[in-house]
Amino acid sequence: MTLFLDVTTLGSLVDERGTDGFMAGLLEYMKSDFCRWEEFDKSSRTAAHSDIGVIELMPVADNVNYGFKFVNGHPSNPSVGMSTVMAFGALADVSTGFPRLLSELTLSTALRTAVTSVMAAQALAKPEAQSMGMIGCGAQSEFQAIAFHTILGIKELRIFDIDPEAMDKVVEHLKDYPELTVIKAPSAKACVKGADIVTTVTADKAYATILTPDMIEPGMHINGVGGDCPGKTELHLDVLLAGKIFVEHEPQTRVEGDIQQLPAEHTVNPLWKVIAGLEQGRDSAEQITIFDSVGFALEDFSALRYIYDQAVEVGIGEKIELIPQLNNPKDLFGLTKAQRAAAIKEVA
Repeated sequence: MTLFLDVTTLGSLVDERGTDGFMAGLLEYMKSDFCRWEEFDKSSRTAAHSDIGVIELMPVADNVNYGFKFVNGHPSNPSVGMSTVMAFGALADVSTGFPRLLSELTLSTALRTAVTSVMAAQALAKPEAQSMGMIGCGAQSEFQAIAFHTILGIKELRIFDIDPEAMDKVVEHLKDYPELTVIKAPSAKACVKGADIVTTVTADKAYATILTPDMIEPGMHINGVGGDCPGKTELHLDVLLAGKIFVEHEPQTRVEGDIQQLPAEHTVNPLWKVIAGLEQGRDSAEQITIFDSVGFALEDFSALRYIYDQAVEVGIGEKIELIPQLNNPKDLFGLTKAQRAAAIKEVA
């Protein structure tokens, strides 16, 4: 039987562990997987683009597990009462192909994206970082804020969004973290002024310039989350040229990330090598570091592994017959006969 976790069940699992604890545990899984990056069969995600959004399939496997995520990105969805990002995924045994887990990944994607951001910041930001400016107060924002506060130790958060109600939402949710000072900034520029870390997490599918060169200061770490598909960026070209850039899976990021603005020969650095201790991240206290985050399948693989292990430990989730259980594995057609016989018996 396949273990199934819907949105309500996954939410209960996060409550059981606490949001802070859940993300801290996921971070350890993710670091472990990034440290064995070369063991994975990896590829860029397959994407079906339209003028208003994208639907993607994200697969990855090692010699034990195969994982995939189905995910969309439609910035106009909130206008019709739907989430911008919706996702589900599965984890299967490589030895047999049997899916052990089918899970919601919408909430999980928000959690894993925040954890990925913190993992990169641990490796790239100044060790003494205590303040962050966050531009964009949509569905991802609270997760980013909580992860940076509880794991990295950020004490002051300035936020900005063109929607005042979105900022109010973030302030209200973060009241549960009294040691985090949250300030609503009057502009994007005021939001990032003097910040150790800058996170951009906007949703519009457009060549946007959320951060411009005049907003950047020496020593900043930039966490660019919103630029994640062709034709969708957040950072001005000169911002990219001013910093040392780190990426997840370079072939994917070249197409989807902010570095789609750069020539193919422009040097970027693999984040996994810094996580694994093979290369240096920040070269100096004054250097500007940039994590061009687009989201990669390995992060969802880590999330699926973590969700499965936690669900089994807690004893949560539903066992479903997603795959036929056959007495004779060669007799699939027998299922149709059995169903017909049962229907006839019921009518009689």
